[in-house]
Amino acid sequence: MKHNLRLFFFVTVLALVILACGGSGDSPAAQDDNVLFQDDFSNKSNNWDQVNIEGEGITDYLDGAYQIRVATVNTDVWANPEGQTFTNVRVEVQATKVAGGTDNNDFGVICRYKDESNFYFFYISSDGYYGIGKVKDGTQQLIGTEDLLPTDKINLGDASNQIRGDCNGSTLTLYVNGQQVDSQTDTDFTAGNVGLIAGTFEEVYTDITFDNFKVLKP
Repeated sequence: MKHNLRLFFFVTVLALVILACGGSGDSPAAQDDNVLFQDDFSNKSNNWDQVNIEGEGITDYLDGAYQIRVATVNTDVWANPEGQTFTNVRVEVQATKVAGGTDNNDFGVICRYKDESNFYFFYISSDGYYGIGKVKDGTQQLIGTEDLLPTDKINLGDASNQIRGDCNGSTLTLYVNGQQVDSQTDTDFTAGNVGLIAGTFEEVYTDITFDNFKVLKP
């Protein structure tokens, strides 16, 4: 089923209030010079947002992974690690939809996050669609297209997918399971934090777990 993209005209974003933070600490030691930051979510040392708003959404650590659950329609929720800033990066994560949620969803990674009103995102859906987009001055939009587009590179339903978003100069590139599916050009943002994002369209409820988050040199 093709997504109805009214979401991108007026987006209802949860006003997430941080309820708790884990301990503090640096990111895990890089395995090579290309790794700028990584997190397997086995502990809370990188201080990702921990939020639980009843009836609306959750962002929190869960059983050695990181969870974003969205319980309202036409809503995107995101989370960021504490105190990270990058310019040109390759952001990767393993993402899995928890059984029971809608396949008409979106989930992926964020780069050049300046604040809640300005950042890039790369995401896919459990029913086989993808897109590269941005939030600029609080308005969310896809880049280079008006609709999310279909691809057979996505593992559908409750399966896991490897998502990679490259922010390299003005070029934004999305890879799914090791294969490039999109590349766009935009110059609005040059640096910022990284993060994770998940959301819904017309159908309520999606629950995504993320693991093995990495930020590398592009």
